Amino acid sequence: MGLTEFYTVWYRCIRPRYPSSAHHNRTTSEGLLPTPGSLVLALQLEGSAVPAQGTTGSVIDLIADASPVSQVVLGILLIFSVVSWAVVVYKAMAFRRIERQTSTFLDVFRRSTKFSEVQAVCKSLEGSPLVGMFQAGYAELNLQLRQPAANSPPAAAARPTLKSLTAVDRALLRASSVEVNKLEKRVPFLATTASITPFIGLFGTVWGIMVSFFNIGTQGSTDLSVVAPGIAEALIATAMGLFAAIPAVYFYNHFSTKVKIYASEMDDFALEFLNIAERNFT
Repeated sequence: MGLTEFYTVWYRCIRPRYPSSAHHNRTTSEGLLPTPGSLVLALQLEGSAVPAQGTTGSVIDLIADASPVSQVVLGILLIFSVVSWAVVVYKAMAFRRIERQTSTFLDVFRRSTKFSEVQAVCKSLEGSPLVGMFQAGYAELNLQLRQPAANSPPAAAARPTLKSLTAVDRALLRASSVEVNKLEKRVPFLATTASITPFIGLFGTVWGIMVSFFNIGTQGSTDLSVVAPGIAEALIATAMGLFAAIPAVYFYNHFSTKVKIYASEMDDFALEFLNIAERNFT
């Protein structure tokens, strides 16, 4: 077989079977060539189809496999979060009871003609801060309006009068301070939680990143399986810190606003009490 005949047979065997022009054959064959983009896409699909061995994707497993320092940080943040939510529930119930009893007390106070009638219902409404103020002012009134002794002259048995309205005002002011302190009880813990937990979470984040770099240095590899555990610890600590801080900030502002409203109501009540005392006993 000559060289020309061999070339003819070889060409017939390998040429494309598509009945088209040479330009179409060239375009078709180029389209069948693998491109870098197709290779990358194939690798991504293959990697996503086969899950990594030894990873379950569970947050609990990540916490269980975390370093002792990260576990301590997460435990502290969990304690802060649980206690702050307990404070939120307790104060919400307390403020709801205060609002209900304060409304009832004001209704009784403004309908009664004698302070003794108001004093009779105070025991059932002790949750209201206005009750504490009323009892302090009522006690000061009784001290100043106490009847004279039996051997006093008859002229002294006239209509009782206050010796000092300023003393009654001071008694109400002192009782107001005590009641405000009661209202603010446990609320500062929410401020502490809101301010300190992000920094504790940040410490856990820094520690997780340190663990990642330490693993890279000891194993000499930047593979995802080497870096991922430390990064996961860092992200979990950050998320836990925010989970504890954000509700604490909100409810601290909410309860602080309520305390200011109650303090304003107590100031109004003190003025109302002083007006009644001045009209009737001076």
